[in-house]
Amino acid sequence: MEQTLTAWLLPAITLVAGIAIGFLIARLAPNAAPGRTQRQLDEIQERFDTYQSEVVTHFNTTANLVKKLTQSHQDVQQHLSEGANRLALDELTRQRLLASLHGEDGGERRERRERLRPPAHQEMPKDYAPKSADIPGMLDESYGLKNK
Repeated sequence: MEQTLTAWLLPAITLVAGIAIGFLIARLAPNAAPGRTQRQLDEIQERFDTYQSEVVTHFNTTANLVKKLTQSHQDVQQHLSEGANRLALDELTRQRLLASLHGEDGGERRERRERLRPPAHQEMPKDYAPKSADIPGMLDESYGLKNK
């Protein structure tokens, strides 16, 4: 009887000890813990949220700077207009200054510029230099020889 008890008790204790050791190894192993994966996921989510926040901040700052730039441009335009009204010697000069400030003659200048046009005929590029009819080509027997 003692032999059968030992035959069953020893494997049962070994099984329980193996399960306990396996459980401890699984908890202590760095890659096997599901908590570590969740921490990594939380860390990546936090970095992504931080990145999104930085992008929003960047574009808000850019929009504010562009708004300031536009306002500064308008202030400069207004200052130049007031200066043209105040400092121009005659009415013709004043009108010309104001027109150039507000871009009223800018369209006329653009129309007066010569426009680039595509070539009239579309010929493929040649892989040789064209020659006139009275000059011998490279395959001619007399090419490169001087007549005496």
